[in-house]
Amino acid sequence: MNLRNVAIIAHVDHGKTTLVDRLLQQSGTFRENQKVTERAMDSNDLERERGITILAKAASVQWKDIRVNIVDTPGHADFGGEVERILNMVDGALVLVDAAEGPLPQTKFVVSKALKIGLKPIVVINKVDRPDARPTEVINEVFDLFAALDASEEQLDFPILYGSAKQGWMAESPEGPKDLGMQPLFDLIVRHVEPPKVEEGPFRMIGTILEANPYLGRIITGRISSGSIKPNQQVKVLSADGKLIESGRLTKILAFRGLERTPLEEAEAGDIVAIAGLTKGTVADTFCDPTVETPLPAQPIDPPTVSMSFIVNNSPLAGTEGDKVTSRMIRDRLMREAEGNVALRVVEAADKDSMEVSGRGELQLAILIETMRREGFELSVSRPRVVLQKDEATGAWQEPIEEVVIDVDEEHSGVVVQKMSERKAEMIEMRPSGGNRLRLVFLRADPRPDRLPGRTAHRHARHRDHEPHLPRLCRLQGRDPGPPQRRADLQRPGRSGGLCDVQAGGPRPDDDRAGLEGLQGHDRRRAHPRQRPRDQRAEGQAAHQHPHHLEGRGGAPDAADPDDPGKGARLYRRRRARRGDAEVDPAAQKAPRPERPQARRKGQGSCSLKR
Repeated sequence: MNLRNVAIIAHVDHGKTTLVDRLLQQSGTFRENQKVTERAMDSNDLERERGITILAKAASVQWKDIRVNIVDTPGHADFGGEVERILNMVDGALVLVDAAEGPLPQTKFVVSKALKIGLKPIVVINKVDRPDARPTEVINEVFDLFAALDASEEQLDFPILYGSAKQGWMAESPEGPKDLGMQPLFDLIVRHVEPPKVEEGPFRMIGTILEANPYLGRIITGRISSGSIKPNQQVKVLSADGKLIESGRLTKILAFRGLERTPLEEAEAGDIVAIAGLTKGTVADTFCDPTVETPLPAQPIDPPTVSMSFIVNNSPLAGTEGDKVTSRMIRDRLMREAEGNVALRVVEAADKDSMEVSGRGELQLAILIETMRREGFELSVSRPRVVLQKDEATGAWQEPIEEVVIDVDEEHSGVVVQKMSERKAEMIEMRPSGGNRLRLVFLRADPRPDRLPGRTAHRHARHRDHEPHLPRLCRLQGRDPGPPQRRADLQRPGRSGGLCDVQAGGPRPDDDRAGLEGLQGHDRRRAHPRQRPRDQRAEGQAAHQHPHHLEGRGGAPDAADPDDPGKGARLYRRRRARRGDAEVDPAAQKAPRPERPQARRKGQGSCSLKR
């Protein structure tokens, strides 16, 4: 079959999208006078603004008599689910590595997934034109990485190309030749990547990418495993457990030709196509002939590590910018997002008041929030929380362990090690990376998810109780402390449940009863007044006000009580003493109210004041 399916995988900012641009240009996909934007595959507005790839996208080029389907993938660890789900569409992978930085955490993650399903990689050392390039050392690091990931003998015998995607050339040597352009890479893809493996039987295809089109409706992209498909053909959709989801007819079959999609009259097994006409089928479902009863197996996706609560915006500025503010609209939008993004997990809270959204990292959730904001949604979100897992064998709680890789100058390495040690990180490797720089590798389980450079989810390990005093207090009071709390929740109970308004407001407090109950009798002064029970709230509200402004406050003592003129002053002094954690002087409580200066009335002599 004159067809090749290949994916480009690498760490962030190693040149994947730029390489796809050069392959499209030098394959004759564009006219000579056609104006093409830079990073043509990044068609999303957020992708262009941030300069990153968020969604996996496919394109097709024609090289001689071979058609090559190319899938561009994201490089951030937060969007690793996009890489995991498209690997079942391709038969080979281009592992792109920076000639100066070498393999980084996301390189390790995507390579491990590719090797696990048996793909034979092609290693491309990019950016050899950098002044600090070290291609020989990088190749040795890549080989060590493959060996550490238990690659087979066939996978360890990977071909190597050197070049610069920005300058538009590839060669078998770092020195060139540079006049052949991308021809060595095209020839290597055709020679090394195997043709698609076709299975016997009727039409079957597993959904990989879900899109929405205003004219065609739901569009599902995937690779046909067996059989062929034509427009207006009857198909059915099976879930992963074999249940029937829907049946219907296909209205369109689209194939990639360059960056555009072209309607086809018939698509055969092995090709990557997009189908339209169904209303319920989604990612990881099997689209097949009505005679098929067994679904295709889908690749498992790693679990999420960070969660946030999406709540209706009830701040004073609600409704000033967006028009989609109800909980029903927010819920429907999140459910639609969870259908197409397999790395997200959306669960409705028990009180039906919020939606719990879990993802791979804060960047993934931030992209979702910004996308919804641009669509006209207004909502409030909580602070990110780390997702814990319970080990079924031992019953112990497990937390995500991150692998952090930092390249730093030698003279600053001591400060970096100190800062990472303060974050409870464990250094597992320190070696020179060229140019008087050191590469430090840490394993870290931080209670608060941060945006550290070069970090990716590594594994789950037993949870360490960083601040044990709150569970101990709960046990002393005879209550079940529940799953381990995070350090941020224990140290700052007044802020652990703080909500921030996506539209315009700042953080505001929210009820966090678990954190408050553990602090009863311990440090209640630090809790926010809104977090206190209603019977304890009146005294706090009264005490922080001036005694002359307490009249009429619900349940508060009246400072203007004629029977006790010193009452308001004692309340005010008690509040001042409580701020400093000092005991209230009993003598000060009994001190009479000082007399005010009296002015002589008219006709009683001079206007001087008398004490």
